[in-house]
Amino acid sequence: MPARPIISPSRSTSSCSSPCCACGSRGPAARRRALPSRCWRWTEEMATTRPAEAGATDAGDEERPRVLVVDDDEHNLLAIRTVLEDLADIEVASSGDAALRHLLRGEFAVILLDVFMPGMDGYETAQIIRGREQTRRIPIVFLSAVNKEKEHLLRGYSMGAVDYVFKPVEPVVLRSKVAVFVDLFRMHREVQRKAEHEQALLDANLRANAERLRAEKKLRVTEQRQAAIIESLPILLYLEAAESDPRLPQFVGGNFEAVTGFSFDSLADAPNLWAERLHPEDRERVLRALSERIQSGGMSIEYRWRCGDGRYRHFLDQAVLLRGENGAPAQFAGSLLDVTDRKELETQLLQAHKMDAIGKLTGGIAHDFNNLLAAVLGGLGLIERRLPLEEEHRKILGMTRHAAEQGSELVSRLLAFSRRQQLRPAEIDITGLANALTDILAHTLGGLVELEWRIAGQPWPAYADATQLELALMNLVINARDAMPQGGRIILGAANRRARSGNPHNLRPGNYVVLSVEDHGTGIPPEILEQVTEPFFTTKEVGKGTGLGLSMVYGFARQSGGALEIRSEVGKGTRISLWLPRAPRTEARTPAPPAPQAAPSGTPALRIMLVDDHDAVRETTAGMLRDLGHKVDAEGDGRAALRRLERDGADYDLIVTDYAMPVISGDEVLRQARRLRPDLPGIIISGYAEGSSMPPDLDQAIVLTKPFSIEQMDRAIRQGRGSTG
Repeated sequence: MPARPIISPSRSTSSCSSPCCACGSRGPAARRRALPSRCWRWTEEMATTRPAEAGATDAGDEERPRVLVVDDDEHNLLAIRTVLEDLADIEVASSGDAALRHLLRGEFAVILLDVFMPGMDGYETAQIIRGREQTRRIPIVFLSAVNKEKEHLLRGYSMGAVDYVFKPVEPVVLRSKVAVFVDLFRMHREVQRKAEHEQALLDANLRANAERLRAEKKLRVTEQRQAAIIESLPILLYLEAAESDPRLPQFVGGNFEAVTGFSFDSLADAPNLWAERLHPEDRERVLRALSERIQSGGMSIEYRWRCGDGRYRHFLDQAVLLRGENGAPAQFAGSLLDVTDRKELETQLLQAHKMDAIGKLTGGIAHDFNNLLAAVLGGLGLIERRLPLEEEHRKILGMTRHAAEQGSELVSRLLAFSRRQQLRPAEIDITGLANALTDILAHTLGGLVELEWRIAGQPWPAYADATQLELALMNLVINARDAMPQGGRIILGAANRRARSGNPHNLRPGNYVVLSVEDHGTGIPPEILEQVTEPFFTTKEVGKGTGLGLSMVYGFARQSGGALEIRSEVGKGTRISLWLPRAPRTEARTPAPPAPQAAPSGTPALRIMLVDDHDAVRETTAGMLRDLGHKVDAEGDGRAALRRLERDGADYDLIVTDYAMPVISGDEVLRQARRLRPDLPGIIISGYAEGSSMPPDLDQAIVLTKPFSIEQMDRAIRQGRGSTG
């Protein structure tokens, strides 16, 4: 359909020769011509009136609205752009498809849409625009040169148009209509911006409130956790007036009743309670520290305080002085910490160090004493064998030997305490041990004391020296009997226990068998409880005990990898528990060593290298060996012996060496001797054995413990030579 001119000619000018304006030519060729000069004159007139409008309309805008003009006539597009470009950014499209593509790139204040276009006409384009959610609210103004009938207008409105502009268009009318939609768009934008801003403020406020609530909740949880931690710890936090007399702190944190055994109200009702329950030995020192704490600006002091259960506990009381605004002392902020467990651990550590020092001293004395006993008993043996003695002399010699043997037994107990006795650990069946001990102990205890075994479940096998364990249990049972002079019941128990890391007995974590001996006798006073395992400490009358029984048990337990636990209460009795490691599950049951047999006669004569730094022991041992028919070369130190072996090593059948010697020890002498003679048998003589066996490379060596008899020496030689006897 031929297009009519979109811009109406000015009434003040002469007729235009252009078909699009003057003649109303609607031919396609006419629509493709440039705008006639008369139209340009109109646009120039409009331009003179626009600056004021434009300035008023665009003032303060940061982003100009956009208007989409859709027309298949380029002249019309150019004319409309010229008329409206001061109101908004004008985008043009020459078809419905092009218009839809523009709409995909943004939003518009209004769409000016030509009705009749080739291809997709304005109605169809409007229907598509209204069908999309993103564009359905954009106002559409139809441009139409024909069809002003009501039927066509209604069709346009039904397709989504909000207005019609008929060609030829009055510029003022077009600008007015478009300006309305542009202003509406601006206002909508402003409202939307304000709504978004308010929504952002609301969201920020909600986020801030939510964050505040989360922070408050986190703070409450933290405070509850801290309060729970403080409640669970043996610590009290307090505030106290600087001039408080008597002392009346206000506790602000911690479980006062759980720590002290008193309610806080009871302390408030009895102001002198705190001072009255101080330990008598600590009271003067503590009260003096309290009187000086203002001058010193605080205090830090440990003391004992008797709690509600009647027991004294150790407390660390620390406080700092807080001053008021005028600088005067106002109050103290402090803490009261129960350090009883720490003090007990310190005491145990000191006791362990003391026992270790005593053990080292005892072991050294026992070793030297063993050397003396070896010389004495060896010399007595030589006298008996070499000299004819009268009966009276033999009796004196026998008494001397008996005294020396008693000394040897005493040394054995000292070595047990110092953990230097020779042990032969093996798997021990606890039930079998109980059955074997019951008969022996029944005869020892007599009729006034009853013995009862309480074995919990199936006890694990223990790993220890069976002979020493029997002696230890017999010692404990005899002590229990002596604690009940009027008779009573002794309870022996066995149970399985697991020691965890940080246990109070300093045991390695693992499984243990606990054997206990319990009596209901006189009990042990707490002030001497830590001393009862020391050598020669005893509460018995003179002549009724050596004071080595418990020390021997203590040393045996520690050397076996266990511990000794003593619990006692005066007037109620004592319970002593012996912790022993559980036997390894792969450990084969070790048979008891065979009973000693008499030395067979007819031992072949050997050439023996003897090494001992103790002159008397070396001479008596050499005398024993010569009495047995052997040839002996004796040296006083290991270096001289090794030099002789380097020179004449092939001539020797056996080396007998002391274990503890200066410069070169006995095991090192034997080790170097075997480098010279790998097949050379060896015997190591020792006043004590450092452990239960020799080093792995010397496991074939025979160990002979001082003092020893000539029969024991002969037996050791045969074993060292590999004789079957």
